Amino acid sequence: MATNTTKTPVMTGATFSIASMQFLHQLAQNNSREWFKAHQDEYENTVRTPALAFIAQIQPHIIELSPRLTAVPKKVGGSLMRPQRDSRFSHDKTPYKTNVGIQFRHFQGKDVHAPGLYLHIAEEGCFIAAGIWHPESKALNAIRTCIDENPNGYKKALQTLQSHGFNMDGDSLTRPPKGFDKNHPMLAELKRKDFIAVKNIAFEELCRPDATHFCAEQFAHCTQLMAYLCFALDLDF
Repeated sequence: MATNTTKTPVMTGATFSIASMQFLHQLAQNNSREWFKAHQDEYENTVRTPALAFIAQIQPHIIELSPRLTAVPKKVGGSLMRPQRDSRFSHDKTPYKTNVGIQFRHFQGKDVHAPGLYLHIAEEGCFIAAGIWHPESKALNAIRTCIDENPNGYKKALQTLQSHGFNMDGDSLTRPPKGFDKNHPMLAELKRKDFIAVKNIAFEELCRPDATHFCAEQFAHCTQLMAYLCFALDLDF
């Protein structure tokens, strides 16, 4: 019996536009619940709908990089981070983020602290990132121990990242972490509290019809780092 091997076509075409950035600019100038509610349709049309379309378009590319990464085009509970800020413990009480955050995280991760790929869109700058942000202490110690005991794989991942324009970023300790040699040859890496590779990109790249292919190519340069972090955390990749 013949089987149907036809694949579902992937949406293509530009998703984000200058209107997306214009809305973020206006929101920064009018960051209140009243203004946002009055401009809800504009947010839907210029920001959320394009972001969800982007996630849907890049989904097969993300799965190709690793079937353990998720790309979920849902308004709530998917890869698109919510626009509301958690201002409970912040001096800044503005209610909304003035950026778009999209995370393709490991399916075993519960929140933004899981290993993943990330796209950040904001008026002050856009970037692509990969790694793990603010891991809890047990995970952080596991990564440091892995770097201490298996440094070569980490070094190779860094070399690949640097050759493609990525730099490691995030917070670091001022002193050596407890239990590690203060003269360790990779002390700068062991002191990291975040293991994130970042590459700045132009917003115009995200307005092109091939934006998802461009981002997928950038994410592909990060797979060695992602595989290493997952190995350190005993996660499949």
